[in-house]
Parts: sequence; structure tokens; C-alpha cells
Amino acid sequence: MKAAPDSSFPRIVPPTPETLRRAADLLLAGTLVVLPTETVYGLACRPDSPDAIDRLYAAKNRPPRKPITALAPSLDAILPVLPPLPPVARRIADRYWPGPLTLVLPSLVPGRYDGFRVPDHPVALALLRLLPFAPLVTSANLSGQPPALTAAEAAAALPSVPLILDDGPSPGATPSTVLRIASDGTLSLLRPGPISLEALQALA
Repeated sequence: MKAAPDSSFPRIVPPTPETLRRAADLLLAGTLVVLPTETVYGLACRPDSPDAIDRLYAAKNRPPRKPITALAPSLDAILPVLPPLPPVARRIADRYWPGPLTLVLPSLVPGRYDGFRVPDHPVALALLRLLPFAPLVTSANLSGQPPALTAAEAAAALPSVPLILDDGPSPGATPSTVLRIASDGTLSLLRPGPISLEALQALA
């Protein structure tokens, strides 16, 4: 039986094998969880649960059509859900993943793009390896407000989230660079971040 929110369980917890397993069980059950990354704290949900996705949008007061990135433990973990990547996408992923780079890649659905990131954070990666899916993860804050850099900031912004993994202040303190790569290899910077467009273009 999958875990459900438990008011007797502490809300803000350090990452341990027990709390990571509980976070994974909550995500499997469709519950929201906050996790640390090397950029900012993230709010995660199950990607194949419309109810969980609705709860994520509602918790953040996020515009309903604004897309959300999926976090994965590796490039290999997402290849089965993508069409063949243009060579530049693999070169960039091999160079900058894990790391503060979101790649927006062509989907198996014609005309659609999906965003993915492999975080460079041991807690995030440990949680992702416990899951059979790549959860949708967005910054753990209210839309339009500064991103949460600590578990306490995430807890204050998102009071409805029952479990927050606390690994101290986010070391990067800046959201990831977001780069779209078209099927023909064209690069488009959607959001500046820690990795510059010039560095990415050098691999084109």
C-alpha cells in the first residue's frame, strides 16, 4: 500500500534512507514533495497523475499552460520517451549533465517539446533512482516570487506540501539555464542561467 500524508511524521526532514523512501512513496501515491537541487529547491509530483499535476499547479498558483520540467537520474533514463536526439543534444547533455541545464527537446508527440534536467545533487539523484518515472519538478515557490533557496523558505511558500527534504541552502542559488534544441539541431536560449549560451553553442 502506498504512503499517504501522515501528520505524525515531521514535515521538514533531513535526507536519510528512511525519509528518501518515504518521499518516493508519497510521490508514487500522487502527493507533492519538496526536494533540494544544486540550483534551487524543487516541488515534485508524479508525471502521469492529472490530479497530482493539478495539485502542483494549485500549490504554486502557477498559470495552467506553463510547462514543467521533468527531473531524471541520467540521460539514458529519458531516451525511451524521446525520438532520436540530434547529435548536438547528446554532446551538450554529455558535457553538462548532471548540472544546472534544462534541455527542451522534441517530443514523441509531433510539434511538442518537453523539458528535462539531470540534477547535480546527491539527494535529488538518490530520490530519482527510487522512482519508476521522472517526476515533474518546478521551483518550490509561489509563481512570480523568488525561488526557495532553503527548506524553510519552501515550507513557508508551500504550506500544503507534507514532506520537505532539507539538505541545507541550495549551493547554486540560481535556476538552471533553459535551452531548446530543435530536431534539426537549432539552439534557442529560453532562460539564461549558470551555463552561458556561448558555452552551449561551442558544442553545436
